[in-house]
Amino acid sequence: MSAQDARADQPVCDAAARRAAEESGVPLNLLLAITRVETGRDADRTPWPWTVNQGGDGAWLDTKAEAMSAVDQALANGATNIDIGCFQLNHRWHAAGFATVGDMFDPVANARYAAKFLMRLHRETGNWSTAAATYHSRSPGPADRYLAKIETVMATLSDQPQPEPAVLRPNSYLLLQAGAAGRHGSLVPLQGTRGPLIGANP
Repeated sequence: MSAQDARADQPVCDAAARRAAEESGVPLNLLLAITRVETGRDADRTPWPWTVNQGGDGAWLDTKAEAMSAVDQALANGATNIDIGCFQLNHRWHAAGFATVGDMFDPVANARYAAKFLMRLHRETGNWSTAAATYHSRSPGPADRYLAKIETVMATLSDQPQPEPAVLRPNSYLLLQAGAAGRHGSLVPLQGTRGPLIGANP
């Protein structure tokens, strides 16, 4: 999927998030919120697929080719802490899940990977709120601040229709329930597991 493939009223990252939600059962609004927190720009936080963040220095590139060039240059310079695409997948930890950097930038592939990772975190932690926080960090402070951003964005997405979840799991957190009305981070590896950041396992 390219930026041109999305309907005018549905940004490419949103279209990818919707497909990933339908396939995985991850709540759509959670995926929509994450891509906005990770790559949103302008006042309406429109997510952008050609976003690159190197060690906290983020940029919205105009095209996929420009974004790939930026990543290739960073890698050539020895950098690996690079966040890529709609869901800002970290190259250091997650490049092995893709054949090429171009694949990491593909909006649907990027969203599917993020959704699968969130599902693993949900199975590990027992609820979507903790999974969302851990998506960004396993350190309580950064994780809690990230979740607060996610909650703020989700509160603006209450009118988004939700797909039927592929997998139903217990969830006591209202905003993160599938079907409920209601600056850059990166995915972290599963090593170093700790207990839930927020609340107890259901």
